[in-house]
Amino acid sequence: MSIDHPAVETVRERIRAEHLREHRPPSSARGLHHFALISSDVETTIAFYQDLLEFPLTEIFENRDHRGSNHFFFDVGNGNLLAFFDFPGLDLGPYKEVLGGLHHIAVSVDPSTWERLRGKLEAAGVPHRIESGASIYFRDPDGARLELLADPLGEMYGSRVL
Repeated sequence: MSIDHPAVETVRERIRAEHLREHRPPSSARGLHHFALISSDVETTIAFYQDLLEFPLTEIFENRDHRGSNHFFFDVGNGNLLAFFDFPGLDLGPYKEVLGGLHHIAVSVDPSTWERLRGKLEAAGVPHRIESGASIYFRDPDGARLELLADPLGEMYGSRVL
């Protein structure tokens, strides 16, 4: 399948002209409370996110919607949480990217932290890919794709996005 890149750019420019507002109103949202993923093993997930990536575990309690399931949270900075559920007994399949599903989660870290975490990923043998000298892409133990981004919040590769 080939992509008609000029046509894609034409559509992107039309969308930009029609939908980007010069004076953007404030959002109705206060922020992202948490983003929830599924964990196949609570302790493996904690070791990866808290010990390797240095996102502190903040709480773990029973999932109100599925008795026997855990709901646990990691601090990803700026008042934001990354949450997980495990669903024992449901025999869920492996992670899969699908339309409407998760592609990746990008977490902003300062450049020195980016370098330190890159070294930790390498030392732990976690396969990863570096893009543009500012992004590290890798997968968690259950296959969810993550990005550590050395750009500040609200910026992407030198452009303001917020």
